[in-house]
Amino acid sequence: MHEKRFQDRVAVVTGAAQGIGRRVAERLVAEGARLVAVDRSELVHELEALGAGWVLTLTADLERFADCQGVMTAAVERFGRLDILINNVGGTIWAKPFEHYAEEQIEAEVRRSLFPTLWCCRAALPAMLEQGRGAIVNVSSIATRGVNRVPYGAAKGGVNALTACLAFETAERGIRVNATAPGGTEAPPRRIPRNAAESSGQEKAWYQQIVEQTVDSSLMKRYGTIDEQVGAILFLASDEASYITGTILPVGGGDLG
Repeated sequence: MHEKRFQDRVAVVTGAAQGIGRRVAERLVAEGARLVAVDRSELVHELEALGAGWVLTLTADLERFADCQGVMTAAVERFGRLDILINNVGGTIWAKPFEHYAEEQIEAEVRRSLFPTLWCCRAALPAMLEQGRGAIVNVSSIATRGVNRVPYGAAKGGVNALTACLAFETAERGIRVNATAPGGTEAPPRRIPRNAAESSGQEKAWYQQIVEQTVDSSLMKRYGTIDEQVGAILFLASDEASYITGTILPVGGGDLG
């Protein structure tokens, strides 16, 4: 914890209602940031308790560009600027071998785990370019090399490419763009599951293959904690990483993805 690392910085965090996103939001406020916390779930409004006047919570469907534009506009209108964007929306909806995915499921995985990051980066750019300063951290995944998540892995591969290409375009204009690639992460049960359907025995077996492959690929042979993921995200968002851009940082106990 660095008490004043983000003092008076304005940070937008997407997917902030639970898990990694929620902890990022809590840490940013604790370290002095003005927070705009966004999620499609009403649970995000719980974060208003972090600080009256310094926290704006918004519900939005970030798979829609118009909603992403609305979020960035609201951030600037409320706090006057936009310094940090943490793109945390995404996550596997289904887990199974690729031949078992239906067409609509493939499209849904890509919409969930690529387009919110793509749209939010585009929506945030005008404010950051006008300022001549900004830091974007995209949350990708080491699942770009893994089993039973081909559509999700493809989407996160797109996040990696977006990160590198956008860094090339904007580095000389004061904007840094990086990503973390989390490995397996221990977290409380999701309060709102990504897939509401109850898993069959076969689906549970396919998911267990993911768990086993994730642990086996980690040199540390374990899942990480939420705070271990958050530490890397906040480092890349901070001035401590002022000479780092276009980087995908694996946070998977030695698994490089």
